[in-house]
Amino acid sequence: MQLGMASALEMLCGQSYGAKQYHMMGISLQRSWIILTGCAVLMLPIFVFTEPLLVFIGQDPVISAVAGTISLWYIPVMFACVFSFTLQMYLQAQSKNMIITYLAFVSLGVHLFLSWLLTVRLNLGLDGIMTSMVIAMWIPVFGQLIFVFCGGCPLTWTGFSSVALTDLVPVLRLSLSSGVMLCLELWYNTILVLLTGYMRNAEVALDALSICLNINGWEMMISIGFLSAIGVRVANELGAGSARRAKFAIINVVATSFSIGLVFFIFFLFFRGKLSYIFTTSEEVAAAVASLSPLLAFSILLNSVQPVLSGVAMVRVGKV
Repeated sequence: MQLGMASALEMLCGQSYGAKQYHMMGISLQRSWIILTGCAVLMLPIFVFTEPLLVFIGQDPVISAVAGTISLWYIPVMFACVFSFTLQMYLQAQSKNMIITYLAFVSLGVHLFLSWLLTVRLNLGLDGIMTSMVIAMWIPVFGQLIFVFCGGCPLTWTGFSSVALTDLVPVLRLSLSSGVMLCLELWYNTILVLLTGYMRNAEVALDALSICLNINGWEMMISIGFLSAIGVRVANELGAGSARRAKFAIINVVATSFSIGLVFFIFFLFFRGKLSYIFTTSEEVAAAVASLSPLLAFSILLNSVQPVLSGVAMVRVGKV
């Protein structure tokens, strides 16, 4: 939901940058902070009461208890995403991608080290894993805030402004429409996990589905990268009044993303019986993953194009 709502900022900043209305980018960023923080506060009860909610709808009590513990750890992650997503959109609209990349590498390194230290050396289990994730999520936030506040964006950030408190309703509407659009595209994975919990052999089914979703998520990161790239490029070109260049960028990115998806499609069809052993040693889980691999391959092929087209559609909605 937050990623979809933050995509509205990508449209607004991209078009403002293309139209050379640089001061509006900082104002749009502040408006998005206000809206997404409010959204995060409204979603807090879901994270706090995850365990009783899952038990109420008939999920396994043991799995529900673990999910309830994890959901509490996700509260600081949710608030980190408020700033992480919006700052990333804001910086990408100005082609300041290197600072995002550097901070991502630092965050990854810290995440790997802390995960090893807290889980392997100190044997803290789930608490150690979640602690390392929370710290890793906040590192890019603080780094990007320091970069913006300390002069990294002199044209677009001139400080906090009371103007950001005005005209929030149009931005809220655009954010909600973008959020709903992305939710409808991505929540099917969550629904599948929820339905899997009702199956007779729920643990094996959840393990197999989790492996498939992990693999799908890895490949989808490429498509989401193209989504961000095409969103910024099209927004910049539309803001500058160059529809022809925007159309050329769309064709180029869609073709490139589809070609990469086709390679992965063939790869996963060919190695479907071996992929699961990267994640598990269970023969039962591996067999379940192998049976799901054809569906996984087709899902990867479709997801190589769908996020890119969604990025174009969201920019078009923002332009209207």
